[in-house]
Amino acid sequence: MDALDLARWQFGVTTVYHFLFVPLTIGLGVFVAGLQTAWHRTGKDHYLTLTKFFGKLFLINFAMGVVTGIVQEFQFGMNWSEYSTFVGDVFGAPLALEALLAFFMESTFLGLWIFGWDRLPKRLHLAAIWAAAIGSNISAYFILAANAWMKHPVGYEVVNGRARMTDLWAVLTNPTALAQIPHVAAAAFVVAGGFILAVSGYRILRERGVTITGRRTAAGGVGDATVPLRRRTDMWRTSLRGALVMTALAGVVVAGTGDLSGQLLREQQPMKLAAAEGLARDTAGAGFSIVPGVEVPGLLSLLAAHDPGATIQGIEDIQQRYEQQFGPADYTPNLPVIFWSFRVMIGFGMATVGLSVLGLWLTRKRRGPRRGRTAAPVPVPSWFARACVLALPLPMAAIIAGWLLSEIGRQPWTVQGELLTAASVSPGVGLTEVAISLTLFTVLYGVLALAEAVLLVRHVKAGPETPPAPRDPAVAEGSDTDSGAAPLAPTLMY
Repeated sequence: MDALDLARWQFGVTTVYHFLFVPLTIGLGVFVAGLQTAWHRTGKDHYLTLTKFFGKLFLINFAMGVVTGIVQEFQFGMNWSEYSTFVGDVFGAPLALEALLAFFMESTFLGLWIFGWDRLPKRLHLAAIWAAAIGSNISAYFILAANAWMKHPVGYEVVNGRARMTDLWAVLTNPTALAQIPHVAAAAFVVAGGFILAVSGYRILRERGVTITGRRTAAGGVGDATVPLRRRTDMWRTSLRGALVMTALAGVVVAGTGDLSGQLLREQQPMKLAAAEGLARDTAGAGFSIVPGVEVPGLLSLLAAHDPGATIQGIEDIQQRYEQQFGPADYTPNLPVIFWSFRVMIGFGMATVGLSVLGLWLTRKRRGPRRGRTAAPVPVPSWFARACVLALPLPMAAIIAGWLLSEIGRQPWTVQGELLTAASVSPGVGLTEVAISLTLFTVLYGVLALAEAVLLVRHVKAGPETPPAPRDPAVAEGSDTDSGAAPLAPTLMY
């Protein structure tokens, strides 16, 4: 093992840690903004309660995402100076736009939202959370556009051994970026949806007086002074239904953009596509293995070219062509990692979306026996609530597997066809230095991940803050989340 191997491990470890928080931030921000919009439009108190509850989870996650993301940029100068020298003129533009425009917008308006309760007019306060949520997605756009350039470099020329950008618009509208950005963003909404499903399912079980193991527990202490227990479970049903809709719709986008990405892989990164199936030779009508030994004939060709008889290039044939084009080297990525990452991404992602579609059916509203009666909400089955809790790791594992497929599948290139990974590392950094920094970062990030998990679990278990009970017993008795009464004045909880 040399400094290059450890540098790759370090970047992979820190990026995976960072990627634990980014998708959740992207999806949770929009979900919280949607909840606050519902409160603004209807005045119903349970939307305000949900806004503040999930808003705090969003803030915890956002803070961790910022802390873990800072180290990413340091590594470019620390371990990857040759890479930074080559791509700096191109890579710097979208990163600068992300920092100066998107992150500034995101952090500024998030600050206004945090400290604006009872201080800003309701409309301006609502606009602040929407601006922060939109800023998160714009930030992702610029980052993913820079990443897409590494896979399919466009709008540049090489001058004196350095890539010089000639067309910023071409970089930002790279066809790889236009497929990758909505794919990753939609996957982030699936991750956030899975998280919200797990939280809502847990609260439904707890406030229904049923533990996750199925035992009966006392319901005392679960309700609050203004919302009866029945209404509290209805409140969590609302958040669960919202997450089900978000996850199902995002799953459709993930599938559509994934199909487009597969077609682009065939043209731009054929080695990655071949490695995802372990296809050795150029094959017409290439099949797809669900697991080793179980193959669907022609499926890979159908996915990559919309033609079950299309020819898909194989690993060994691509290797020979690359040696003729770029010179002797091993152009094959880590085949087991790519093969299984592809299947984990698809399998776990489909399981999460399938769970959401099932949940939409189970929680649909049924009609009363007479025409014109108000539809009665179907209670969330306890077994489904447990399934939502247990499914929490699935969407996160799917998106992490997708990242591994995307980045490790590009090896041995940092910039496809232009710069090899072996030529990208810092020449003056030795094995000892990288080993020390890798150890420190791994331990530090492990502590941060544990801290976030503790904070999130503690907040979820505690539930929403209980507002003070009204002094007038008549008011307390008549209050109801659907009564149309004036909403509670939002308290400062952050």
